[in-house]
Amino acid sequence: MAGSEGDRGWETLKMKIGARAHTVSEVKEIAQQGFPFAEISILDAERFCKEDVDVLKRIRDETGVFYLAHGPEEGNAFHPDILERKLLPELRSIMDCLQLLSIDVLTIHFWMDERFIDKSVIDEKILLLKDINSYALNKGIHLCIENLSESCRDFLPLFQQIEGLSMTLDMGHGELLSKTNTAYGFITTCFDRIKHVHIHDNAGGNSPADDLHLPLGEGRIDFSSILLDLTGKGYDNTITLEVKTDYIADGKAFIENILLQGE
Repeated sequence: MAGSEGDRGWETLKMKIGARAHTVSEVKEIAQQGFPFAEISILDAERFCKEDVDVLKRIRDETGVFYLAHGPEEGNAFHPDILERKLLPELRSIMDCLQLLSIDVLTIHFWMDERFIDKSVIDEKILLLKDINSYALNKGIHLCIENLSESCRDFLPLFQQIEGLSMTLDMGHGELLSKTNTAYGFITTCFDRIKHVHIHDNAGGNSPADDLHLPLGEGRIDFSSILLDLTGKGYDNTITLEVKTDYIADGKAFIENILLQGE
């Protein structure tokens, strides 16, 4: 890929495109394919610090790749007391580990959809999110809440009450449980909070089973419209391909083609 006409055009766009890695071997594969970063799934802070950090340092030193991080699943989204007791301590431990790799972006799931979660629970979860975001800011980390089934309306109270909270815009999730991809609303209303982007395809649907993480172009999402809307607002940060590593090179070319044509 190095030295191609498309790569030179991509550099002028400033945006960095990487891929999701669930294992150290996937990190190696992403780096070997020449991607500038890997977004690492961290499910257990203790295991990650003991088993993965030193290996990831070596990969970084050998290839020049940098890292973003993705935290564990939320667990029981309906019980703030369980989240406070189990999830928040784990997130703090993860953030302590991130400093060992100079990682300053952590994406988390924290479901806030008022169609499914009581308002009283959401209010309690906002307080928890404020607490963990404060811990992140003190560590120099951008904590990014990722949209699941939420619309921008669900996230506005978070951004109004939590200074410095960032967002990971997930275009694939935006296609689920919505007539129109919710990415448009987030870009229009919450653009200044979008720190990072996830991209993958699906055929729409109304359940977690429909979150297929297909290669780009194999579903129904209008990526051209969303990406050009995003870059038209000035987005020039990171995008993670959340597809199998077999498809990341094609996914990169897919995105490049859209953005270079839109210049």
